[in-house]
Amino acid sequence: MISKILNKVDAPLDENVIDIEKEKLIIAGPCAIESYDQLLETARFIKSKGVKILRGGAYKPRTSPFAFQGMRKEGLEILKAVKKEVGIMAVTEAIDEKSLSEVYEVSDMIQIGSRNMQNFSLLVEAGKQDKPILLKRGMSATIKEWIHAAEYIAKQGNTKIIMCERGIRTFNDYTRNTMDIAAIPIIKQETGLKVIADPSHGTGKRNLILPMSLASLAAGADGLIIEVHPQPEDALSDGDQSLNFEEFSNLISVIKG
Repeated sequence: MISKILNKVDAPLDENVIDIEKEKLIIAGPCAIESYDQLLETARFIKSKGVKILRGGAYKPRTSPFAFQGMRKEGLEILKAVKKEVGIMAVTEAIDEKSLSEVYEVSDMIQIGSRNMQNFSLLVEAGKQDKPILLKRGMSATIKEWIHAAEYIAKQGNTKIIMCERGIRTFNDYTRNTMDIAAIPIIKQETGLKVIADPSHGTGKRNLILPMSLASLAAGADGLIIEVHPQPEDALSDGDQSLNFEEFSNLISVIKG
């Protein structure tokens, strides 16, 4: 076993968030919060499809400094308002220790993104929180490094950790990343933690999201996080990997069989 403290950890999530033992965890929503109307429309739609957790980025660490960086605190205020209006839970990303406290006040689950998987000071502070942590795999991280990142959180007392396989960087240049499907059962076996898959970031192509979702679930994933946007062609962030409402409806129908 790789992990020193996580193997077969008994860390059920807060039942007010989701009973992941009884159902697959589906998280859906836009990559970035762009407006109140955009997030409200999406939240109402995904809730109508049985989704219990809305995703939406207020803080968006981007490779290019010229790319849309998110609405930040204004985005969190929108997320808070939409949650109340629709009656849905939410997950959004903290990018540093300052934003962590802001995100904590709004989000039911705190995301640590790929670029921050080895932001050790952020991991330590996340470990002191009492809310579930969604830990995405770093784009170039080995499985061992990913597990160690989770241990930074767990060592502080928070073992409510959901691991998220979101693809890794390889020499493949057809897709945005390469989905490491084998990592799903490996992480479950090595740590006992829940694992969900992000085929949106894992492929970067909306036509591959459905097949990679099915492959991830077949490999034992406990759920999925999917990017959904009312009009992906107009999205300010990651439109090429976002499903429109019709496409998401089809995905849910296929998954539920």
